[in-house]
Amino acid sequence: MNRVIEMERKVSKIGNSLGITMTDALKQIGLDQGDTVLIDVNPVTGEIIIRKSNKVSLPNGISEDFMDSLADVIHKYDQTLHGLKDR
Repeated sequence: MNRVIEMERKVSKIGNSLGITMTDALKQIGLDQGDTVLIDVNPVTGEIIIRKSNKVSLPNGISEDFMDSLADVIHKYDQTLHGLKDR
């Protein structure tokens, strides 16, 4: 059963940041300290979606440094790449 569980939390100051505690919600989706999550923010609707990140193994011969460099290039030339896609 896919039941959405609503929780209400107050935003607190944590160091120099704002944050919320949601240990029970994170445990429900199998997250623990040190795990990586993906966060989608929709400023129009005010929704923030937090999803468990699925770790992907890189193929043999592809290093994490290469992937980091590729991500930097994609970020740097994002508008150019979108322009090429729309041609």
